[in-house]
Amino acid sequence: TRKPILNNVTFELQPGESLGVIGPSASGKSTLMRLLIGAWPCAAGNVRLDGADIYTWPRTELSRYVGYLPQDVELFSGTIRENIARMSEGDPEAVVAAAKRAGAHDMILGLPKGYDTEIGGRGHRLSGGQAQRVGIARALYGDPRLVVLDEPNSNLDASGEEALTFTLVGMKRDGVTAVIVAHRPSILNGVDKLLVLRVDGTIENVFRSVDGLVDVDSTVEAPQPKWIFEIDRTRAGRLGVSQDQVVDAVTMALRGADVTYLHDTDSK
Repeated sequence: TRKPILNNVTFELQPGESLGVIGPSASGKSTLMRLLIGAWPCAAGNVRLDGADIYTWPRTELSRYVGYLPQDVELFSGTIRENIARMSEGDPEAVVAAAKRAGAHDMILGLPKGYDTEIGGRGHRLSGGQAQRVGIARALYGDPRLVVLDEPNSNLDASGEEALTFTLVGMKRDGVTAVIVAHRPSILNGVDKLLVLRVDGTIENVFRSVDGLVDVDSTVEAPQPKWIFEIDRTRAGRLGVSQDQVVDAVTMALRGADVTYLHDTDSK
């Protein structure tokens, strides 16, 4: 028999809530993202959007409500405009609006022909960070209500990550439900919940964000840690906190350990 990639993964998000997903390599993070958007069927259980199994939604209908950025961004031969519009005719105003929400508008205007710049084939070659920002704009095209981002900052420089932070803030303001996988924990600033996957594809736990730190959800029967991880871009960068450290800290906290070593005591 084939071993399941994910086991007993259960969580619920209300409209407008955001969820960060972390875990070691091969824990099933990207698989979970594909299940959430209905790209793959569940071998058991369901993923439900507004009460309906998401895999049964017609693809054309679903694409209006769901935006997705895969871990490996793939752009197609065509213009920037066509790629953001998901290779459709698209509404030019909606394309620009998506790019602005993604913080990619100025970057696109700096390309040889702006939105009409040809990419792929013999067209203009984008850097990894540029391609990722176009991919984020594509995920936001059409004002979707659920946006799933798989490592959206993996190729971004400091300015790109700053733009992504503003994007996530804007999504929350607009009531968009967001699920974000991140290896670099700085981008998890502001998420409502944090889901930690084990290497065997089960949930270590689900945490909620309280006043700038990730705290154990009160509904979970587990020892209450003093601090787990303060989600703050500047301090996290200064501390050099890695995803493995976050996972280790969460695991230790659940076992009753004090993990204050991850807290930056310098409040300046």
